[in-house]
Amino acid sequence: MKAISARRLWALCLKESYQIVRDPSSILVAFVMPVLLLFVMGYAVNLDAAAVRVGLVVLDGGTAAQRFAQTLAASGAFEVHRGTSVGAFEDELAQGRLRGVVVIGNDFGLRLRRGDGGSAVQVLADGAEPNTANFVAAYVQGVWERFNATLAQDAGKAPVQPIAVELRSWFNPSTVSRNYLVPGSIAIVMTIIGALLTSLVVAREWERGTMEALLATPVTRAELLLSKILPYYALGLAAMLLCLLVSVAIMGVPFRGSVALLTAMTTLFLGCALGLGLFLSSVFRNQFNAAQAALIAAFLPSLMLSGVIYEISSMPRILQWITRFIPARYFASSLQTLFQAGDIGAVLGPDAFFLALLTLFWIGLTALKTKRTLD
Repeated sequence: MKAISARRLWALCLKESYQIVRDPSSILVAFVMPVLLLFVMGYAVNLDAAAVRVGLVVLDGGTAAQRFAQTLAASGAFEVHRGTSVGAFEDELAQGRLRGVVVIGNDFGLRLRRGDGGSAVQVLADGAEPNTANFVAAYVQGVWERFNATLAQDAGKAPVQPIAVELRSWFNPSTVSRNYLVPGSIAIVMTIIGALLTSLVVAREWERGTMEALLATPVTRAELLLSKILPYYALGLAAMLLCLLVSVAIMGVPFRGSVALLTAMTTLFLGCALGLGLFLSSVFRNQFNAAQAALIAAFLPSLMLSGVIYEISSMPRILQWITRFIPARYFASSLQTLFQAGDIGAVLGPDAFFLALLTLFWIGLTALKTKRTLD
């Protein structure tokens, strides 16, 4: 194996860097698209249930029923629309404009005096979205418990609940889903940058006829691969820094880890993404085909199987095994840990180990595929 010439490698990296600067699409993918995707994933995709539109039907004209209705409207979790019957809300439920209907029965006051007031409240939830239906039911239950405690306090009695439950959320005290989604979204963004951009570099050389000229030079296979990896690695680190600044300074996502560990995990992940992209670029000597293959092999798995949006433990067993080969799974886990919890070695260690294995696999496979011949 020939030794790597630092002079040739520098010249090749300089050539590739000029190509990046001259290609507006590279700048667009590396710096503009990440910011847009972060804002979309951070603000448009929201797992928090706030101001859920529900209908309210009060069939009891008593004071207790009206107080419960007022407590429900003042909870902040619902946008309440009052009606005279359930039938008046059927069309809105069917069209998705309402997520549920709360019905206060005509015997609410009577049941409340007998100590059975909760059973006089009926919740009709939109089962088309099971999570939202569960949120509606849980929030109504919470409003009922708060209302019941208030009644007991006004009457000078102890609340029905034997204990008081105080909720404390570790790592994400504000329980804002953006703090969880944005770090995971960065993993998806970095997948696009690493795999999509490098999937074009070798294919571009073949399409433009410059690969033949390169193969006619003394450039070794290692120098050729490194010249394609190092400039895009630097571009990936710059994109990661941009994502970090946007997440913390603009979107208000806390970052509790160290920049050094973030750089190390990003390096390992970029090794996987760049290796995959170069492998696809070597197999498909056409930029369009290579880009399509990168979207299918890198972007879609990172979006669907990384655990950012869909919980891995809820997937079928075979899909859970497939996720073990998705680099974005480990990178998303690392980013969420660094952002929300800090430098937790028990999480970052295994993630780094699997990312290192996947990096060796993809770069090794690319090195085997890359040959200094025209066939």
